[in-house]
Amino acid sequence: MAQGIRRLAMPVAAFFGVALIGLIATSWFLNRDALQKAVEAQIRAVTGLDLVVKGKIDISVFPASYVSFHDVGLKGGGTSDPALHVDVLTANLRLVPLLLRRFEISDVMMLRPAIHVVRDGNGESNWTPFVETIVRTMKPGAENQVSFSEIRIQDGVLNYRDAGGEATEKFADIDLSLAWPSISRSFAATGQFDWRGERVDGSISASDFVALLSGDRSGLKARLTSAPLKLAFDGNVANRTSLMMEGTVTVDSLSLRNALRWTGQPPPGSGGFGRFALKARANVVGGSVALTNVNVELDGNVAEGVMTFNNSGRQTLQATLAAGALDFTPYISTFRLLASGQRDWNRQLFDLNALSATDLDMRLSAAKVTVGATKLGRTAFGANLRGGALALSIGEAQMYGGIVKGSFGVARSDAVADVKAQFQFNDVDLQACASELFGITKLSGRGNFNVSLVASGASPFGLAQSLDGTAMLTGHDGAISGFNVEQLLKRLERRPLSGGGNFRQGSTPYDNLTVALKFADGIATAEDIRLEGPTAKLTLTGTASVPSREYDMKGVASLISAPSGAAGFELPFVVQGPWDDPLIFPDPESLIRRSPATAPLLDAVKDRKARDAVKSVIERFTGGPLRPAAPDAPAAVEAGKTN
Repeated sequence: MAQGIRRLAMPVAAFFGVALIGLIATSWFLNRDALQKAVEAQIRAVTGLDLVVKGKIDISVFPASYVSFHDVGLKGGGTSDPALHVDVLTANLRLVPLLLRRFEISDVMMLRPAIHVVRDGNGESNWTPFVETIVRTMKPGAENQVSFSEIRIQDGVLNYRDAGGEATEKFADIDLSLAWPSISRSFAATGQFDWRGERVDGSISASDFVALLSGDRSGLKARLTSAPLKLAFDGNVANRTSLMMEGTVTVDSLSLRNALRWTGQPPPGSGGFGRFALKARANVVGGSVALTNVNVELDGNVAEGVMTFNNSGRQTLQATLAAGALDFTPYISTFRLLASGQRDWNRQLFDLNALSATDLDMRLSAAKVTVGATKLGRTAFGANLRGGALALSIGEAQMYGGIVKGSFGVARSDAVADVKAQFQFNDVDLQACASELFGITKLSGRGNFNVSLVASGASPFGLAQSLDGTAMLTGHDGAISGFNVEQLLKRLERRPLSGGGNFRQGSTPYDNLTVALKFADGIATAEDIRLEGPTAKLTLTGTASVPSREYDMKGVASLISAPSGAAGFELPFVVQGPWDDPLIFPDPESLIRRSPATAPLLDAVKDRKARDAVKSVIERFTGGPLRPAAPDAPAAVEAGKTN
């Protein structure tokens, strides 16, 4: 066996020796000009681009077979500027054909290429000759089919610009590996690149590369992964007259707000838009994207339905979605009507830029909706944003134990917001409604509330100053807490000057409540305010300032003494002070008049001749005769001067 191995080793060594001598001899006698021309011709045949070599050319046969061109430009026919500039373009050669004096490129490596893509108004670019040549040379039956197994790009840069120069993009530090379809019709590319400060890992594969370049239908899988956003598509694509795609698309982002900023879209508002995920069946035609079987998640809210996005000119988003539970708290957390003190309106200026970014037409329904502290039941509403004007409409919402319908609109005029609101609250819990909408916590019962308001301002305080419109409230079977009108009136009826005691306790029940207000420049005027209870009645007149959130009103409280409802003892009173804690006190003049002891005193003040009556009244309080009156102030001054 040992002799057999030695005998076999001799011819093997001889073969490798001859091969080595052949390689060395080939490198000596190689026609370098023919090699250079052959490589340039193959690159031109595959890419459709002409080489413009400005630097040196390195040729090696052993130990590695390659041709390296330095400072190379590649340009298409009819173009003056090179579509591709490479610092070093290396074409690796196939060894066996090289020994037979045939020059065939196995793969190509481009070091620091600078790729320029310029697209005209017709959708074509300076790379159109390259694409046409690829399609022509790779079609079945084409003559002199030439192809590379792989093209590698290292540390490349791609600059994109449209004809008008309005859209420009730059992709830097590109490291890609393109598996060129030399035998099969499939194509694949994997690698990484930098875009807008983020590293992107991507891959793309086409089942029929020739069909893809020709615009015919081809299977396509694509994936992009970065820190702000992950995107994947699996389906089919065609591009005969316009781009057409259909398949499954998935999008995932830890922060939609950061992803929108990264892609150049201004995020709306300053709250919410965090965790985002979407999976849908996509149908793309030109600049229009239709999504069906949508399952979308945003900030923990999950919904299903259909969506359509159109980018032909102005961006437009249409959606019809249904959800089990929605929480809008993150989106209104930064919008505060009241300042931190909870008594003054917020004076921070509105940010209305989001109203001009995108047009929106959305219909949304949910079994449960949360907006801050407000809880809603089954709700259906729509949102329409067009030309900087936002319109919200509530078809029906279970809110405050009743049904709410209405609309809310915001139109942008420079930095000023024009607001219009119309709502109907039917059979709602008045305590919850008044507390959350107006900060009034002393009203309970059930009733209807209709409001129609308009305002214009650059801040919540500005809206409060310009508020115009009407409001109508009708309630029943409730109470106003903070005072007991019946108890107070009965005490004052017996002893008008005894004081009301601690009357800011208890509550006043009512059978019917009517409040009709008219707003003008932020001032609410009471047109009809009536409270009718089983034992007492109240009527109010006056105004309430919306900017200062204060009352300035007068009223009359009366006891119902007869079964027919006729008024008995009546007492005027005053309501003044802040909305959340107003001062309510009886009219002192009325109390004095009702007192048997002090009524003659008021008459005496009006009639100076009734000295005896005044003296009698004062002596009742003092229990003795009158003291000598002190001299008038002017007389005392004159006496001091004479002394």
